Amino acid sequence: MVETAGGGPGDGAAEVLDRPLPDGVRRRVVQIVSDGFGGLTVGELPAQLRQYARFAPNRRAKFAGNAMASALETDPVFRQRIGEKLREAQPELTGALDSGAPPPAADPLDVAAAAYVLRPTGWVKLVTAAGEEAQRADAERADEESRAELERLREELAAAREHTRAETERLRVELETARKEAETLHRKLRAAVSDVKRGEAALRKAQAEMDTVRAEGHAQVSAAESETRRLKARLGETEAALEASRKAAREGRSVEDMRVRLLLDTVLDAAQGLRRELALPPVSVRPAETVDAVEPGRMTPKDIAARALSEDDPAILDQLLALPQAHLVVDGYNVTKTGYPQMPLEKQRLRLLGQLAQLAAQTGAEVTCVFDGAELAAPVLLAPPRGVRVLFSKAGVTADELIRQLVRAEPPGRPVIVVSTDREVADGVARVGARPVASAVLLKRFSRG
Repeated sequence: MVETAGGGPGDGAAEVLDRPLPDGVRRRVVQIVSDGFGGLTVGELPAQLRQYARFAPNRRAKFAGNAMASALETDPVFRQRIGEKLREAQPELTGALDSGAPPPAADPLDVAAAAYVLRPTGWVKLVTAAGEEAQRADAERADEESRAELERLREELAAAREHTRAETERLRVELETARKEAETLHRKLRAAVSDVKRGEAALRKAQAEMDTVRAEGHAQVSAAESETRRLKARLGETEAALEASRKAAREGRSVEDMRVRLLLDTVLDAAQGLRRELALPPVSVRPAETVDAVEPGRMTPKDIAARALSEDDPAILDQLLALPQAHLVVDGYNVTKTGYPQMPLEKQRLRLLGQLAQLAAQTGAEVTCVFDGAELAAPVLLAPPRGVRVLFSKAGVTADELIRQLVRAEPPGRPVIVVSTDREVADGVARVGARPVASAVLLKRFSRG
């Protein structure tokens, strides 16, 4: 016999529960064991419970509940140890149970569970009373739920009856409305039948009129076909007369073409004979190349003053460059100082020459760019771009004078265009037959691409 904690031998140990432990009490007992479980060492636990030693209390209660309840029932030592942990956790409840007067305000399930663990005298009655109290509470709760469910069903029945009455009234109204609509449709149907009959009569009348119109149309088509055949015959006669006229015109024009071609051949033969008689060599040197100047790679340019002329439309420059054998002479620093004076002189030259090369490729004109080199102190390392002749004036000679020399070197009648905003240059080249153009016009032409 095992001595219970806080009592003498045999205090409640001989009492036996003659029925299964109520579910509510069993859950509280498992929770008590799970709570006291963690305060015991592994050696103090029964062998079947040691595998759950590291489980959390809630997890122990979930997975080891049956094992803990069985160990508590069959192992008095383990029950005694759990009882000691319960006394430490709930001293008031356990003290009241030891004195035989459980607190009346305590939960019957908690009292029964503690009594089941501690086994004081009369613990079976406490467990049985807690089970009966739990059953009674469950019955009252079930009765309350049944009454609530009955009340809910009554309310649903009343709502269903009300809905049925409303639905019946709605259907009655819809039926009445449908009956009225059916009567209206019957009237409309009778009216439609009458309209169909009148339409059929009108259709028969229209078919008769269409037959008449068709017959008249056939007659008109026959007359039109006859007229078409007559007009085709007249058209054939007209085309024949036109072809005869064209043939006569071609014959007359052939005579004139022959006379013009003969005259052109005579002029070409005369020109070839004159070339052989004069023994003129092929043109390999351009007049601009005969002017004495400094070529790139010899001297450094000097800045010139810019004197503005009025701007004009760049389309005029396109018209001038479109003339046969046109020669464009550009006052280099005059253009760059007008368009982009903030750049260094070297970058001014490179930018202008690149734009002139593109213009020369577009127009096919001869392009000469003149820079002032009157005070050059060192060679200018510059590779002229394709299609652009680059000249620097010699020491003691200004770019303006070099431009006038280039213009005077050209034969009379050749179109020479000089780009400069210098009034003296413009007036000077105009007197010898060149066409002055403002620098702004060339810059506009560059910006247009």
